Amino acid sequence: MRTALILFFAAACLAAAKGYDAGVAKLEITPKQNMWMSGYGARTKPSTGVLQPLWVKSLAIRDERRNTFVIVTTDLVGLPKEITDAISARVQKEYNISRANLLFNASHTHTGPFVKANLSTLFSFTPEAQRQVDEYAQELSDTMFNAIGASLARMEAVDLTFGTGTAGFAVNRRQKMADGTFKIGVNPTGPIDHSVPVLKVVSKRSTKTLAILTGYACHNTTLTGEFYEFSGDYAGFAQSEIEATNPGAVALFLILCGADQNPNPRSSVALAKKHGKELADAVQAVLDGNPMKPIEGPITAALEMAKLTFAIHTRETFEKELTSTIPSQVRRAKMMLAKYDERAPIRSILYPVQAVSFGKSLTFLTLGGEVVIDYSIRAKREFPKVNLVVVGYSNDMPGYIPSKRVLLEGGYEAVDSQIYYGQPGPYSEDVEELIFAAVRRVMKRVSSN
Repeated sequence: MRTALILFFAAACLAAAKGYDAGVAKLEITPKQNMWMSGYGARTKPSTGVLQPLWVKSLAIRDERRNTFVIVTTDLVGLPKEITDAISARVQKEYNISRANLLFNASHTHTGPFVKANLSTLFSFTPEAQRQVDEYAQELSDTMFNAIGASLARMEAVDLTFGTGTAGFAVNRRQKMADGTFKIGVNPTGPIDHSVPVLKVVSKRSTKTLAILTGYACHNTTLTGEFYEFSGDYAGFAQSEIEATNPGAVALFLILCGADQNPNPRSSVALAKKHGKELADAVQAVLDGNPMKPIEGPITAALEMAKLTFAIHTRETFEKELTSTIPSQVRRAKMMLAKYDERAPIRSILYPVQAVSFGKSLTFLTLGGEVVIDYSIRAKREFPKVNLVVVGYSNDMPGYIPSKRVLLEGGYEAVDSQIYYGQPGPYSEDVEELIFAAVRRVMKRVSSN
C-alpha cells in the first residue's frame, strides 16, 4: 500500500512538472498578384507591389490535461466570422479542438488585401476584382488551417513566461471640436493604454526561444491611404525586428483595444519602421530585463455570443440615404432596404466574448470588432487581481465597438464607421453593459476551474 502511494504521488509530481507543450508555425499569405487593398475607401486602384510579406502565425499550447489553446495572428485588416467559423469547424473535426479554444486575431493593417465579407460596403468591385477577392478568401482559409495543423504537429515541452513593457507612440485620436463634435485627430489627454504584454515560449529540450507573443492597443495605420504596397505596417516591422533580434523565434502580434488610438506621427514608411522598432525595443526590454514570471496552471476557455442591439431605425432612414453623395452609404442603404423587403431588418448581432486562462497566472480576454480603449481600462479595473490581456479585433469583425461614453459623444467610431461595415447604424446605449455582462460570465467560468 505504501509503495502504491509513493508511486501515485511520484506520478502526480511528474504530471505537475510536465507543464506545457507548444508548437509554432508561420505561413505566408501575401497575395500572389496585385489586388484591391482594404482599410481606406479613398483608394482608387489595386495594390502596386509588396513592401513586406504578410503572414499567418499559429501558436498552439497544450497543458498536462491535454487542453489545447491555439492563437492565430494575421497581417490583415480583419477576420469576419464567415472565415473564422469555417476554419474552426475544420479544426474541430480534424483535431477535436473546440471553438472556445481558438483565438483568431487580425493586426488591422490597412496595407493588406481586401478580405471577403469584411468592410462589405467599402467598394463596388468589377467581376474580375470580385473573383480575386473570392479566390484569396479561399486560399487564406486553407493557409490558416494549414498553419494551425503545422503548429500542432510541432508540439514539444516548453516553459512559458510573461512580462509587460510600455511603448508610447499610440495617442487617443478622438479630437473634440469647438462645436462639441468629435473628429479623427490627436487628443493627447484622452484615455490610452500603453502596456505591451510579452509571452515567451522556450523549448525545454534546446532552451531556445520558439515564440514571442506581444500586443499593443493602437490602430495599425501608420501607412495612410496613399500607400499601395502590401505590408504589416508598424506591427509587421515590429515582428520582423523581434525575429531578427531573437534568431529562430517566431514573433506574433495581437492588436489590443486600439479602435480609438492612432500611431503618432504617421503617413510615411520611415515612421512605420520607427514605431515598429519602438514596439520591438519594448518587447526586448522585457525579455532582457527582470526575470519574467512563469506561467502555470490548467488551460480553461469559455466563449459566449452576446446579443447586441442597434438603435431604432426605419425603412425611411435608408430611403433617404439613397440620395447620399457617399457611395458606401448608398450601398449600405440598398443592403438595408433589401432586408426590409425580406421582412428581416437587422436589429441585432451576435458578438463573440472569449476568455482563456492559464490557471491563475494569465488570462486572455478577447472581444470581437474594433474595440475602443475604454473596454481595456474597465476590464482591468473590474478584475484587478487577474493578470489580464484584453484583446480586440478577435474572432469576428462586425465593426467598431464603442463604449457608452464614445457612443454618446458620437463621431466616427460611434456612427459613421457603421456605414462601411454594412451595419444599420449605431448601437443602443446598453452596448457596453451587454458586453460586460458577457465578460463577467466568461471570466467566472475560466476562474472557477
